[in-house]
Amino acid sequence: MSVDVSNTGNREGDEVPQLYIRERVSPVTLPVMQLEGFRRISLKPGEKKTVQFKLTAEMLSILDLDMNRVVEPGVFDIMVGPNSAETTRVPLEVVEK
Repeated sequence: MSVDVSNTGNREGDEVPQLYIRERVSPVTLPVMQLEGFRRISLKPGEKKTVQFKLTAEMLSILDLDMNRVVEPGVFDIMVGPNSAETTRVPLEVVEK
């Protein structure tokens, strides 16, 4: 997954894009959203950079009732933004093999 980050100001600065994941329906209780990655980048005025996040099975997995790590079929919300309150959301559907 990638996201473009731009500095629209007139000063150099840092930004920390953050990756959150939420499983819409789960057989166990999970956080509303879980931080799964972040990157700190420096940007010059007017500069734009693309930040890559690698989604892994581990990020989508849960511990089931028998304490086995599994990835359940279902829809996940993949969210990226500067903080947890300001994210762009993309659905990801995981299907059973």
